[in-house]
Amino acid sequence: MARVIVDDLTKEYNSPGGSILAVDELNLEIDDGEFVVFVGPSGCGKSTTLRCIAGLETVTDGTLHFGDEDVTDQKPKERNIAMVFQNYALYPHMTSRENMAFGLKMSTDLSKDVIDERVEDTAEMMGIKELLADKPKALSGGQQQRVALGRAIVRDPEVFLMDEPLSNLDAKLRAQMRTELQQLQSELDVTTVYVTHDQTEAMTMGDRIVVLNDGKLQQVGTPLECYHRPANRFVAGFLGSPPMNFLEVDVDLESGTLSNSAFSLPIPESAVDDVSGSKLTLGIRPEHVSLVDAVETHAEPDHLIETEVTVTEPMGDITNVYLDVGGESLTVTSDDRLGVRGGDTVHIHVPAAKIHLFDAESGEAIKHSDEPIDSTRIAEASGHAETA
Repeated sequence: MARVIVDDLTKEYNSPGGSILAVDELNLEIDDGEFVVFVGPSGCGKSTTLRCIAGLETVTDGTLHFGDEDVTDQKPKERNIAMVFQNYALYPHMTSRENMAFGLKMSTDLSKDVIDERVEDTAEMMGIKELLADKPKALSGGQQQRVALGRAIVRDPEVFLMDEPLSNLDAKLRAQMRTELQQLQSELDVTTVYVTHDQTEAMTMGDRIVVLNDGKLQQVGTPLECYHRPANRFVAGFLGSPPMNFLEVDVDLESGTLSNSAFSLPIPESAVDDVSGSKLTLGIRPEHVSLVDAVETHAEPDHLIETEVTVTEPMGDITNVYLDVGGESLTVTSDDRLGVRGGDTVHIHVPAAKIHLFDAESGEAIKHSDEPIDSTRIAEASGHAETA
């Protein structure tokens, strides 16, 4: 295993139209045996960072260390890493056994018997022992993915690098493989860096997640830390489905209110000392907004907003209700017990304890939801309490 240290990593590409800054001074430490997920939109720099760690891209500036060893200028074969690609990258003319053994044959002086033993043991662990004589064209997508993972495991690397390895699988198999990968990584206890654009994978798989945008690090933390305590508006809006609602509000410190053309809400008590300026962005997650039927007897009448339903989206267990609030769209996830439909006028409750506030210009978080988070418990469960 290895501790991975990324220090001021910068990667710049030259193009006819000028230079492109893909990764901008990224700093990150990944502990031994930790499962870290890089997540962000397309073009955010997550795959480029992974390729720099692997040695497939040269670093423009900064350094990379595996433990105490500087690997910045080392070739990929010198780094003792194993990489799993999105397209599996299996040799079509080789059997599963030959694909899994190929890396060991090329990069080590292990005997054939030792290599065969490693392949057999790994295949049994992956549940693909009966597929060792088959070539890739005879395998399903999930089976090919297991062979690709097996090929990485037999190398017994210090670091696993995975570049969107599940994106080619259907939804059901992807969910199954997510669970299998977590169990596998826990058993092997190998430092793992996993790249995905899928926030569900990020939230469910990682000990910590690294959120990137435009080549810049936005936040590092446990999934629940990033979800309930987003560092800025980008993280808040990227994590969560449906995404967080954002409403631009005017601040009146004299009356202690946040308002726009559709409502006026009291500034949450926990944020009074932190609020300044004349404009903020109010954030509230769809699951924290509720439809109200008994308006007259509600416990927080000053946190009710009257609005109109534009569209409803039944999802089975819940219904996404889309509302027009002063010309801005707001989403509520509801059990649909009120049976609302497009065109209905409704009241919604925006609880003070669940409100997030962001600087209107920088997007930096000023106030988070008061949602309790037991990050220590989460970290201890993953075996990395010190990184939480």
